[in-house]
Amino acid sequence: MASRPLPSGGEFQRMVAGELYRPGDPELVMLRTWAREQLLRFNSTPPGLRRAVLRELFGSTGASFEVEYGLHVDYGLNIHLGEGFYANANCVLLDVAEIRIGDQTMLGPAVQLLTATHPIDPVERVSGRELGQPITIGRRVWLGGGVIVGPGVTIGDDVVVGSGAVVTRDLPDRVVAVGNPARIIREVTTGGAAGPADPP
Repeated sequence: MASRPLPSGGEFQRMVAGELYRPGDPELVMLRTWAREQLLRFNSTPPGLRRAVLRELFGSTGASFEVEYGLHVDYGLNIHLGEGFYANANCVLLDVAEIRIGDQTMLGPAVQLLTATHPIDPVERVSGRELGQPITIGRRVWLGGGVIVGPGVTIGDDVVVGSGAVVTRDLPDRVVAVGNPARIIREVTTGGAAGPADPP
């Protein structure tokens, strides 16, 4: 397997700093192309061998983690996974900025973590420049199927987010949130089986 390219250019530095950057920069195009090549390998590799591909693709991982087929990322190297992480099928992690996920966190199928955003000003937006804001997700979080997390959001520890919710604001530790936009409906308590597919 080819080693991951090491970015060094100014557009990459602007991108990860949350500043306006040009995605057509040759180095960024090369990094995205390399990531897509690794995703093709991952999505066609037998289950027992997939983890090695992702260890090369991601910025860092725990010793034990599992990601199902259908994964999509922009760069991969800006993704950092904790121990015991699990992602179900067809998750999308757009990592123009950092995505950091804590230990024992689970993503349902088709979860989207979207750090990428665009200028509000239409003239600036059509100039082709983009920007991103990091996403941070704590430990033991459960995001139900189809959850979307927007740019700049932080989700605390032990949070449950109901299926299909759209998270546009930070969530504190130990809450259950549902809806679009996601709203907190109660605190997490010990015991009980209700979860993202059937929020209490």
